[in-house]
Amino acid sequence: MTATLHAAVLGHPVDHSLSPALHSAAFEVLGLDADYVRHDVPEQQWDEFWAGARASGHWRGFSVTMPLKPFAARDAERVTPLTRALGVANTLTFAQDGIVAADNTDVMGIMAALGAAGEIPASPRAVVLGGGATASAAVAALHGLGADCVDVAVRTAQRAESLTAVAEALGTSIRVLPWEQAGAALHGADVVVATLPPRGADELARGWREEHPRVSGVLLDVAYDPWPSALAAAWQDAGGAIAPGVDMLIFQAVDQLRWFTQGDSSRALPRENEVTAAMCRAVERPERVVPARVRQAQTTRLPR
Repeated sequence: MTATLHAAVLGHPVDHSLSPALHSAAFEVLGLDADYVRHDVPEQQWDEFWAGARASGHWRGFSVTMPLKPFAARDAERVTPLTRALGVANTLTFAQDGIVAADNTDVMGIMAALGAAGEIPASPRAVVLGGGATASAAVAALHGLGADCVDVAVRTAQRAESLTAVAEALGTSIRVLPWEQAGAALHGADVVVATLPPRGADELARGWREEHPRVSGVLLDVAYDPWPSALAAAWQDAGGAIAPGVDMLIFQAVDQLRWFTQGDSSRALPRENEVTAAMCRAVERPERVVPARVRQAQTTRLPR
């Protein structure tokens, strides 16, 4: 039987992507006739690939990873306000009339992963490590969780220039810190999102651990191999709660499925908690659901 819903993850590289396992597990719970594959698309091949995908009429949706997220936001006809503010999209959905919608479900993934890992104050002191595309989603997520201002530690100030524009578009603000102040910023933080590549915070973790800190907040490290990362292990040893990037991946996929199956992310999936639990099992993570407070914050504090 030929599948009636075709989806894929796009990026370069994508051989390591867990998205096929997550979406396949969800399709099984939902009883959908669907398939989900990987397509390795270097950025210089995007225009050719995208033209073919549009012309084929074959696809229902794409999960988009780096380096293609800016192109996904640029080339869709319908762009959510959140995506417009961020300038990057991780979800593309084809409507029956051929119109393509772009959204950024990474923001929800970050919010939910943090909320599921531990308690977050109503107005948390928030820190982001790094200044790339995922940092933009992190700033939005922390704003969504109630942070009035987000401290962003970067190695070069230029890395944070786009984040300032993102914060302004969201109606919030950031404070850019030199990387030398990253360790000090962690002290007293209620919530931290590390957006660095794998092992990118190892040196920071070693120096910070030597200070024998005590913390009570929540840290999400978007890198999940190896896990725990040196930074996550140091944070946990200091008394904090931790979440790996794979939890972010799971929760952002829930909203992607809403787009792929329903054409938007505003309505819950049928048996959504079962779907989320199945995705957790597929990647050997504890079964979790999106906290109700996070869903409420998503709809009240972020542009929709």
